[in-house]
Amino acid sequence: MDSLRKLSATGSEWIALSFYTMQNNVYSTEIPFDYGRTMTDRDIEHAVKEAKALGLKVCLKPVVNSKDGIWRAHIGFPEESGAEPYWDEWFSSYGNFLSHYAELAQELGCEMFCIGCEMVKTEAKHEHWVRLIERIRGIYDGPIVYNANHGSEERIKWFDHVDLIGTSAYYPVGKEPGASEEDMIANWLPVREKMAALHAKFGKPVIFMEIGCRSALGCATMPWDFTHTELPVSEDEQANFYGSVLKVFWDEPWFAGFFWWDWSVKLYDEQEAQANAGFDIYGKKAERVLKEWYAKSARQGLIEA
Repeated sequence: MDSLRKLSATGSEWIALSFYTMQNNVYSTEIPFDYGRTMTDRDIEHAVKEAKALGLKVCLKPVVNSKDGIWRAHIGFPEESGAEPYWDEWFSSYGNFLSHYAELAQELGCEMFCIGCEMVKTEAKHEHWVRLIERIRGIYDGPIVYNANHGSEERIKWFDHVDLIGTSAYYPVGKEPGASEEDMIANWLPVREKMAALHAKFGKPVIFMEIGCRSALGCATMPWDFTHTELPVSEDEQANFYGSVLKVFWDEPWFAGFFWWDWSVKLYDEQEAQANAGFDIYGKKAERVLKEWYAKSARQGLIEA
């Protein structure tokens, strides 16, 4: 797979293989297996084997989205006394969904398994999550991570039941379009303090399960953004975002690494990189930044995700 070979050439040692299925709407209690909308098991097996042939470790990351277009963070039900049966049904269905992929991760030798991504409204259901994690541990014997959304990490009380504390670290460290690396570093420092406090509270390493921003002017002010397609290309802003967070977190002993969002299955031609304003870094300044840091990692014997 050409895209995987190019990813491996950056010096990366891990990939998060992310794929999704769709429930009908954010209030549905059933999560279907719909191969018209998600990768087949054979697709996943092929991708994992291709990655492993290149020496990459794999975190399998199944995700549930909603057909109504509402962000998965809103999946759930009103906090009313009569809502608990709906929560029970949803977690039962979600447990079946996750168990299927946990079994696949075990069979394929995936080195990590992600049990959820940015499911903010569900996170208060402490006992449901604890039971779900126990169920998954009966199937998959590798490390388990949950991918919180930036800003919601501190509200989760069951992080002591996972092996790594994960977050989508789309923190708006650029306070204005074209922010410098130095300005971004200053804004990463309080984030580092928050992450260090999470580690101290739960005794678990912290990993950025998603992090990145588009190569577009102003995107470091809203790193999660993919909608403002009118913004002009800015390789510098993306490179500053990458360089700043690497400098701030690289040497922290409690920090486990970065899964950069994202690296497309089908990449653009390298000569088109300077006109591309997406999250991909292939052929851009941010890729050169990453390669330099990962070369340093190889010399120092460090492992970065």
